[in-house]
Formats: sequence, C-alpha cells, structure tokens
Amino acid sequence: MLIGHELRQLREARGISREDAGNKIRASASKISRMELGRVGFKLRDIEDLLKMYGVSDRKRIKEILEVARESNKPGWWKEYGESLHKWFIRYVGFEEAADHIRIYESQFVPGLLQTEEYARAVISGGVETDEVTEQRVDARLRRQRRLRTDKNMRMWVILDEAAVRRPIGGPEAGREIMRGQLEWLIQLSKEYDNITLQIVPFAVGAHAAEAGSFTLLRYSEFELADMVYLEQLTDGEIIDRRPVVEAYTKAMTRLSVAAATPDETVGLLEGMLEDLDRNAPDRH
Repeated sequence: MLIGHELRQLREARGISREDAGNKIRASASKISRMELGRVGFKLRDIEDLLKMYGVSDRKRIKEILEVARESNKPGWWKEYGESLHKWFIRYVGFEEAADHIRIYESQFVPGLLQTEEYARAVISGGVETDEVTEQRVDARLRRQRRLRTDKNMRMWVILDEAAVRRPIGGPEAGREIMRGQLEWLIQLSKEYDNITLQIVPFAVGAHAAEAGSFTLLRYSEFELADMVYLEQLTDGEIIDRRPVVEAYTKAMTRLSVAAATPDETVGLLEGMLEDLDRNAPDRH
C-alpha cells in the first residue's frame, strides 16, 4: 500500500496520466489505479519501468523502493482475518503498521490501540453475545497493539476527550470491572511506556479544536511519504494526504495538546476516575 501511494505521488508530481503510465508497462489505466490503491501485487520490472518514467534516477532510492515492493507482495498478518475485517479498514491497518509516529484524537472511546481485551470485546460486540466474527476482530485489535510493546522506535501520542474515558462500556454490572481494568491499563501505559504519550482534555475546557470528531495522523520517517490523516465514519474510512487537510488536523492536534491536561496531570485524572468507580460502587451488604 505504501508503494502504491508513493507511486501515485511520483506520477502526479510529473503530471503523468494513469493511461500513459499504463501504456509504459503494457497495462490499463485501471491496473495503475489498482496498483496505487494496493489492491494488486507488484511486479518489480513494472516498478522499475514506472520509476524511470517518473524521473527517479537515484539508484539507492530505486533499490529501497524495490525492496519495499518485494516485502509488500508478502501478505500482511491482517489479511489472515479475511472477511472479518472491512476492506477499507484492512487498507488502513497496512498504513498504520508502517507508520513510526501515530497521533490520535478520540472523542468517543478509548482508541483500539490502547484497549484492553475486555473493553475491545464490549465495544465490538455492542453489548450483545459475541460470535466468531467478533472474536476475530478482537484478536486483530490485540495484534495491532503488539508494536506498542515491541517496537520502541514507534511513538504514539494520544489525546482523549474526558468523555471517552468516562463513558461506561459493557453494561451496569460487568461494565464496572471492564472500566476499572481499562483505566488501570491506561495508567500503566502512561507510567511504563516511554514511547506513549497520553493526555486528556477535561470537560472544563469546554469547546475545543476538534469539535468535528476523532482523527488519526500517521507519519513515516523511513519513507518519502507525506503525513496522512485517517478519518473513520460509520460505514467506511478515508485516508487523506492532501497537504492543506493534513496541516489543518496537525494544527488541531497541537492546539488540543495545549488545552489538554499534561501527561502527569492525566495520570492523576485517571486515578481519580478509578476512585470514583469504587466510591460509586453499589453496596451489596
């Protein structure tokens, strides 16, 4: 997917149409479109021909792109989940896995990358009995989290609206334990993982820079790719790399970081929420 994205950027920078690019590799404009969207495998000879057409002459860069293309032809772990994950989300996960800096603002829920298994299951199932598809989606969500613990070069900066951590998940009975476990996990992540920065925007801040809703920013230091913003709706998700759009969301993230509690203050807020859970627990005696 990253290769396809980079090929599109190179083609558009030279003002070359998909039709002309397709003619270069004896293919159709539709084939170029599928390559750029990461929906087909890459033939290394085609990549070389396109890079030459797009004016890329640096042998080192060509070699790096070809190596990434070779790796891209291997199925990612997320493809093991088949129909359990939406196609648009599978595309996003491919971009997420390659990003080395992920910035998230979330207004509704704790983000999937920070969810406990119990919290994830409650959110994905919607409070009804789980089935095989639900369990596969939970498993995929936990697989996405592994990089947080194993790849110290990957940095994550998450800003949560207070509502996202106040909102009870899982019903009145089980939900209390689910939320306790989730709050404890967020505190542990904040204290023990240097590659994760967590901030909360308190209710007291009022209206702020992200009234429009949640978003994710992806950055790639190892690739010559522009930053991207990912926006998820009810039935699909969109990855955008248009500079004015990305810059607008980047500025919003910066303003949110100023309005939010500091990371240390955030731990205090989370600990206070844990105390509130215990204080408001029903007396069973």
